[in-house]
Amino acid sequence: MAVTPSHDPDTDLMLRVKRGGREAHEAFAALVERWQQPLISFVYRTLPDGAEAEDLAQAVFLQVWKTADRYQPSAKFSTFLFTVARNLCLNELRRRSRHPADSLDEPRAEDDQHPLRQIEDARQPSAADSAQQFEIFAKVEAALAELPEKQRTAIVLCREGELSYEEIAEVLGTSLQATKSIIHRGRELLKARLKPYLRTGEWDGH
Repeated sequence: MAVTPSHDPDTDLMLRVKRGGREAHEAFAALVERWQQPLISFVYRTLPDGAEAEDLAQAVFLQVWKTADRYQPSAKFSTFLFTVARNLCLNELRRRSRHPADSLDEPRAEDDQHPLRQIEDARQPSAADSAQQFEIFAKVEAALAELPEKQRTAIVLCREGELSYEEIAEVLGTSLQATKSIIHRGRELLKARLKPYLRTGEWDGH
């Protein structure tokens, strides 16, 4: 079922971009402001390099802009955006597999300057327990990084992109049932790996 602009304000903005003219630039700027940080967070989970995550996020928006005339509102804009992002991430991973020397000096996820650390710092109510919270945060990030790509992507889209299972299925190109299974397996792996670090031993993936 096609998603109309009335169901998704971002789709309406993207259709304005597609129509061109002055309002296209205003609509596109609104989309960038709305989705830039979730997109950077998503990319970083696949390519843990703060600067490169920002660069690739810009490349995603550039591709969205350049192909706007071919945009069809067959899904919510967020589904379309993260599909483009996943494809570019996979292309970059394939490039790195052919040229592994290009990635030898990448910062690790624990780097204080990476964008996710900055997000978490901004959310802290006080500095009293920041070290403990960041230690848990780092463990979660490390556990996510070890998941198979589809499991990691699905869980990140659920947490950061706030996509529904149906939308995640579209991004992954899998059935709804397969997507539910992917997310379930990913969460079970995360719970097992994080149990030693979390007080309750539970982590629901949201």
